[in-house]
Amino acid sequence: MPVQSVPVRDVSVHYRLLQQYLFLLKKYPILTKSITSGILSALGNLLSQVLEARKRAKNGVPANEIDKVGATRYAIYGLFITGPVSHYFYQLMELWIPTTDPLCIVKRLLLDRLIFAPGFLLLFYFVMNILEAKGWEDFEKKMRASYWSALKMNWKVWTPFQFININFVPVQV
Repeated sequence: MPVQSVPVRDVSVHYRLLQQYLFLLKKYPILTKSITSGILSALGNLLSQVLEARKRAKNGVPANEIDKVGATRYAIYGLFITGPVSHYFYQLMELWIPTTDPLCIVKRLLLDRLIFAPGFLLLFYFVMNILEAKGWEDFEKKMRASYWSALKMNWKVWTPFQFININFVPVQV
């Protein structure tokens, strides 16, 4: 049976999409990161809502409708805050703690986890409070009720991923 060779240009759609994304990331880094962050933030929120609805239904509790406005708030936050802020933070980290520093792995992780994460979580609470059209009292109440537990959970869940991200994923300039 003869073997047919596949021309190089017949690559998968997934590979072409990845190549296009990487091209856009190089040409328009902040815009690409911002749009990506907005989409992923909205999708993450929607997934969370679906999983919560399934959990409620499993326990016999009526599930709430999908909150499209809530997902939109997350998309806005990702687009205008997460994408640009993260872009500049990681670039600054490259300047402040270069890879030539013998303790750069530890210093970068500590900077991210002890300075950036708490501040970014505070910013998240503040911006979401504004997007929800709530007042200062609501913001203070939310901070008192859940900031510390959310930050501890952030440290538990994201520290291993951030270790890899900060130290092994190259920064796109």
